[in-house]
Formats: sequence, C-alpha cells, structure tokens
Amino acid sequence: MNELFGTLSDGTPVHRWTLERAGVRVRILSYGGIVQDVEVPDRDGRTGNVVLGFTGLDGYVAHPEPFLGALIGRYANRIAGARFTLDGVERTLTPNDGPNSLHGGERGFDKRVWDVTGVEHGLRLSLVSEDGEEGFPGRLEVTVTYTLDERGALHIAYEAVTDAPTHVNLTNHTYWNLAGSGSAAGHELRLAASRWTPSGPDLIPAGDLADVSGTRYDFREARKTGSGYDDNFVLDKGVTQAAEEVAELYDPASGRVLTLATTEPGIQVYTADHIGEPFEPGAGIALETQHFPDSPNRPEFPGTVLRPGEVFRSETVYGFSTR
Repeated sequence: MNELFGTLSDGTPVHRWTLERAGVRVRILSYGGIVQDVEVPDRDGRTGNVVLGFTGLDGYVAHPEPFLGALIGRYANRIAGARFTLDGVERTLTPNDGPNSLHGGERGFDKRVWDVTGVEHGLRLSLVSEDGEEGFPGRLEVTVTYTLDERGALHIAYEAVTDAPTHVNLTNHTYWNLAGSGSAAGHELRLAASRWTPSGPDLIPAGDLADVSGTRYDFREARKTGSGYDDNFVLDKGVTQAAEEVAELYDPASGRVLTLATTEPGIQVYTADHIGEPFEPGAGIALETQHFPDSPNRPEFPGTVLRPGEVFRSETVYGFSTR
C-alpha cells in the first residue's frame, strides 16, 4: 500500500509504503528510506510498534539528528578530521560533528527522497549521489531493497556501484524498543563480539582493538544493556558473503525477541543517551550493522573502498519472535 505521507518545503511529495506478512507490519518512507513503524505481537499476541518514529513528516524534518529509522550513507559513522587519502589524493569532506564527518555529512542519504518501486513482498529504493557530494569522490548509484520473508523477518539488502574510487559504508539507523514505550534500558542484549574499538571523547577509534573480557563491553552472554553505549563492536565472524546471526535483543516484560543477522564485520550499539527531544534518554537502542568508524584512515580495519567495476553488497536481517 502506498499513501502520501507529507510534502517537503520545496514541494517534493513524500510517500509511505506498508509491507505486511506473517503477522509483521512495516511502514517505510521515501524520505530517508526511513523505517517509520514495525508492528509485531508480544507473548500474549498483542501487536505493538517496536521502533521509534514520528507520526508525521514534520517531526523527521524538525529533528534530523537522531537519524530515526533512516538509511545512512555514503559513510555510516565517523571519519576523523572529515578527510581521507585515497590513491594518493587527499579528500576533504563536510564536517558536521565537530571537526569530523558523521553519517555522510550535512545532507546524507537520511535527508534524501529516494525513488521507490514495488517488488515481490517488498520495496526497492534507489538514488544517485553525484561526484563531490559532501566531498566524496565518484558518482555513486545506490539501491536498497526492503523485503519481508515468509517468517516475517525484515531483510535490508544494499548495493552500490561507482564510476571512480570512493569509500562506502551503508547502514540503517532504526532505534528498537521491544516494550513499545518507556525505557529500553532493561532490554537484554547478546552479541557475538569478543572485541570492540575503544574511542576517545570524539568517538573516533583511539587505538588497537580491545578484548571485551572482564569489561562492560562483554555481551557474549545476554545481559541488560543499561546506558552509556555508543560503541563499535567487532563481530567474531568478520565480513561474510551471507548474513550470519550475530545479535539478539530481548525484552523480558513483553517477551519480544529481535534477532539480527548480517554480512557486516561490525555493529555500533547506541543506547540513545543523547537522543534529544521529544524522546527521553534511553528510549530505544540502535544496532547499526556496518564497517568500523574511521576505516578510511585505518588501513588495518576491514576496507571500505569501492572501485569502478565492483559492486558493494551488504545485507542485514531482523527476525521477530517471542518467548
């Protein structure tokens, strides 16, 4: 189902699509490719929305910083000093997080209106990022496909091609609250991650990868998330061709379970301590599957360079159940 959701100040219409299968309903906007609503049942069969979002377009335009439910690019997370050197050429990006580049710059993919077409059990979103946008080289053609499978799991598949060498790191920035309201701090999280990337106050990786053993970053056995996290975890599986399960989020009150599988090597866990109005701190948890922050300046990290003739591919799958 496709309906008009609102109109931007320049007159551009924004539409909302609804996908429904196996008891799961998902609503997606053409603005930012935003996942506005995900409705799933609790252990008693009562259906509720489990993601943070606004009921109208004005909310997303007025409060862009949380990146609620949006597609993020060209580069998810931070690039130190808003610059990198690629093939011997230094590139200067748009700084929008102090001196650093965050989530693609001032006008990343979260603020673009995507072209949307229907596919079987889903939607295909596409856009073109022209050479030089936010300082990134190369004309980048991006396609993101949202589908619901026969079990009601939400698949997000990313593809991109370029006409010049560039860096690409794409993700979705949905905040999950499996209780449907209140704080998500009591959710229990399990991560297949034995290491993480310590960072400084600017959230740029500050040194080598660190072992989570004996630290507050050890989620290898499920425990409550609490608060105070905006960190990249290094998934034990690394980069994979097919999505592998790496995380589980559980709300003991509702019984809802979110499982997460991905091809990506990392996951940024953000407990929304600084999410801003109108939401309370800790209202949701973002689980952003991606490559590591500042990878363009850290050759020891898994690479994010995309070259002409190559195809960037990535997939993340969100499964829903109860116990």
